[in-house]
Amino acid sequence: MDAGVGILVALGALLVADLIEGGSPVAFFNPSAIILIFGGTFGATMATTSVKQFMTMPKLLGMSMKPRVSDIDQIRTMLVKFAERARREGLLALEADVEAVKDPFIQHGLQMIIDGLEPDTVEEILEIEIESAQARHAKGIDLFAKMGGYAPTMGVIGTVMGLINVLANLADPAGLGESIAVAFIATLIGVGSANILWLPVSGNLKGKDQAEARERRLALAAILAIQAGDNPRIVAQKLSAHAGPERAVAAASPEAAPAGATVGEAA
Repeated sequence: MDAGVGILVALGALLVADLIEGGSPVAFFNPSAIILIFGGTFGATMATTSVKQFMTMPKLLGMSMKPRVSDIDQIRTMLVKFAERARREGLLALEADVEAVKDPFIQHGLQMIIDGLEPDTVEEILEIEIESAQARHAKGIDLFAKMGGYAPTMGVIGTVMGLINVLANLADPAGLGESIAVAFIATLIGVGSANILWLPVSGNLKGKDQAEARERRLALAAILAIQAGDNPRIVAQKLSAHAGPERAVAAASPEAAPAGATVGEAA
């Protein structure tokens, strides 16, 4: 999921439509409206979250603009191979391979089953890790959702302020049309920034978070199956059930993959 492409398409459509109607994109660059809407949106967001949380905004925005790279097929193949080796040589035989696993979640899970922790304990600890990651990601998702809620309201405030100034200068009817148009630019910028930037970024980060959680639960199912000594073919079928029908063939017929494959990071 690449938010950057979608945002550019939406922004381009807006500008093209304005040109078709005979407008000028330059009219959107109204300094007072931009200061009011973005400054007001940022300030209100900081007031409802924290300055520290708000300062993560540039990093999260950058993450949303990049497509999420997933190595789930390689990870599934790696885990099935671990299941084959554990069934053949025992769990302790995996200890030499654990250090090569780059994903800390999978590495931690494998290390726990090698150390002999009870399956319920392993599952509980890994579920807590998944939930903790989702709680951390939720703060960033909520940050942009709040900005998407405040921006249109700031736009309306800017328009009302502009109309107040228009009404205060009714003695100059020649400039009324232009003044009213400038006043409504604030609403356009507020609604546009919410629906073209802030809300799409929030949705993008949410999608990446859900994808990571899905992959980690897939890895969790495989780790527990390896610990239980399940047949590697059964492990592959369990992974297929968690991954979805579109990946069933790949899960049932694994091919060689590097042991260092990692789950892509979410927002």
